[in-house]
Amino acid sequence: MKATFEQNDALIIVDVQNDFCPGGKLALDEGDEVVPVINALSAQAQEAGIPVFVSRDWHPRHHVSFDERGGPWPEHCVQDTKGAEFHPDLILPENARLVSKGARFDIDQYSAFDKTGLVSELVHLNIKRVWVVGLALEVCVKATALDATKNDYETFLVEEGTRFIDRADAEKAREELREAGVIFK
Repeated sequence: MKATFEQNDALIIVDVQNDFCPGGKLALDEGDEVVPVINALSAQAQEAGIPVFVSRDWHPRHHVSFDERGGPWPEHCVQDTKGAEFHPDLILPENARLVSKGARFDIDQYSAFDKTGLVSELVHLNIKRVWVVGLALEVCVKATALDATKNDYETFLVEEGTRFIDRADAEKAREELREAGVIFK
C-alpha cells in the first residue's frame, strides 16, 4: 500500500503488541500479518517527514479491564512484560512518539486520544489528517479513528494494516467508522 501522505499528516500505529499477535494472551489469529504493511507505511512516512505515533496498551497488574476484576478481557499487555512489547518485526522510526494508554489500574482506555496528550501533540505539529493502522479494528483502532474525527482530523484507515477479533463486530465497526466520515484505503 502506497500512502499519499501530505505535509500536515501523521501516522498512528495502534497496539501492535505481542499479546495481540499469535501466541499472545489476547491474540488475533492474523494479528502479525499487519506488520509488513505497517513497516512499509512507517518507512513512507519517515521518507516524507511525517510524524509517526505508536500507541500501546500499558496495563498494570489487576487492571480494571481484566476479567479477574469483572472486565471483558483476559489479562494482557501488562507493563514490562513480553506481551506488552511491540511485535519483534515491527520497525519504528527512532523518532516515533510513544502513546501509552490504560496505564492506570482503575481506568480503561481504547483510544490513543483518550487522556494521552495526543491531541496536544498533533495541534503543536499542525496536523490536519491522520492515517490509522493497527490492532484490533473493532476495538482500539475504531476508538482511535472515531476520536480523530471528533477532533476534526480528516481520518484514513488503511484496511490491510489492521485485523479484527470478530468478523460481525468488525462489519459493525466499519459501518460506524464510515458514518463518522472515516475514509477507508
